[in-house]
Amino acid sequence: MSTPAVTPRKPVTLHRLREMHAQGDKITMLTAYDATFARVVDEAGVDCILVGDSLGMIVQGQSSTVPVSLDEMVYHTRCVVRGNRSAWVVGDLPFGSYQASREQALHASIALMQAGANMVKLEGGGWTADTVLFLTERGIPVCAHLGLTPQSVHALGGYRIQGRDEAGAQTMRKHATELSQAGAVMMVLELMPSAVARQVQADNPGLMTIGIGAGQGTAGQVLVLHDMLNITRGKLPRFVRNFAAEGGSVDDAVIRYVRAVKEGSFPDESLHAY
Repeated sequence: MSTPAVTPRKPVTLHRLREMHAQGDKITMLTAYDATFARVVDEAGVDCILVGDSLGMIVQGQSSTVPVSLDEMVYHTRCVVRGNRSAWVVGDLPFGSYQASREQALHASIALMQAGANMVKLEGGGWTADTVLFLTERGIPVCAHLGLTPQSVHALGGYRIQGRDEAGAQTMRKHATELSQAGAVMMVLELMPSAVARQVQADNPGLMTIGIGAGQGTAGQVLVLHDMLNITRGKLPRFVRNFAAEGGSVDDAVIRYVRAVKEGSFPDESLHAY
């Protein structure tokens, strides 16, 4: 498949994302950590770019996301924004940048927003609802993150599927509703049974849920760019699809990813019956 000529598009806004969600148009998201890949992802038509703290492992060679600093996230966000023209940019608040207080979270969020992020993302439920409310009341769009939360990998006992039992599923639904009511407009749901992800979306119809290893019942999908291009070394999660094997170039692979999410052929629901 040859790469089509790039057609400029209007910038993706929060209003546009909400319209897409209301119309049932799946939202596409991929990670990017530099200007070059940001431009590729944007020109392929991806709706949202996540400047994820996964850069700790992908770019820095760390064993987890925990060592990533706020200054590093600000740097990579600036790089991505320089390469991006129209996608909605979500910046991760790294470990240690929002846990101490609401004020600390505000300071870190301001740093990412001033670097060019359109939205900030933070992990966890329960206590985070108060922080989300504090940020959204001050005009900062927030994406929440439930399920497998990599910053808490040590507390969770490793990269494990979350919400498999009834108690875990109910807690996740409770936290999702609290975060939505606090003002989170988007929420990443990572590594959980598809039935639980569908329940979270059904409980909060206005919330834009973005799945990664959570089945098809979410409003959109996200993958780590290097994973879907099959250039990450080591064992990949079973839900990851090698789009590079289907396309003749990086551009083609990302275009195929966008198409697959939009038409519903990705993810494979059979891989989420945990």
